[in-house]
Amino acid sequence: KTFPRLMKPLYIIPARGGSKGIPRKNIKELCGRPLIAYTVDAAIEARKRLGGHILLSTDDAETAGIVRGLGIEVEYMRPAELAGDTSGSREVMLHAMDWAESQGIEYDCVVLLQPTSPFRTADDIVACTQLLEPGIDMAVSVCEAADNPYFNIFETDADGYLHISKGDGKLTRRQDAPKAWVYNGAVYAINPASLRAMPMGMFGHRVPSVMPRERSIDIDGPADWLAAETIMSRQTLIKR
Repeated sequence: KTFPRLMKPLYIIPARGGSKGIPRKNIKELCGRPLIAYTVDAAIEARKRLGGHILLSTDDAETAGIVRGLGIEVEYMRPAELAGDTSGSREVMLHAMDWAESQGIEYDCVVLLQPTSPFRTADDIVACTQLLEPGIDMAVSVCEAADNPYFNIFETDADGYLHISKGDGKLTRRQDAPKAWVYNGAVYAINPASLRAMPMGMFGHRVPSVMPRERSIDIDGPADWLAAETIMSRQTLIKR
């Protein structure tokens, strides 16, 4: 398969050692494999198709060792000051980008792949990354929102009364409402110049890469973990 635009992605997998909701989440076993393994597999397959360089960003020696065992060289370690609960994704990526450039690694887009999206596939990575054309700040994976601001999301006014967030409130069928999307956390393909210039929330040119809801589970807490484990277990049984 040929691709319409040659790119040099820098795939950044952020995986700090600490985690509040689920201790050691990134390397906790999900259906017999460390959670991060599913992201590493998808990144390796995407690299086969698009080229580029995979960079693990971790402060944790055990995580680094596990990822080495999965077939990724780990030469970079994230500094401790960027491994706390308050460390932002942008700062983590900028530090990783600076290190990559200091090593002579060439790239023209940054692809953020969080380990908390175990159902994301290489196809999802490729599809999102190919949307990052000149003039676009970021292509980002999304799924259709479970709730819609034109239909069933409300705000309170100054008097405490509920009113519909968008529109006139006259829609009686969800199907008639404009589609609403949510980031699903799986893939962020970012223009490096845009990332250096401003926070991601200020990007003026963002385009969606749609993924189905069944591949959009983003593991944050125990309930998400249980959902992912249940779905993955059933998929394994079906394949058998």
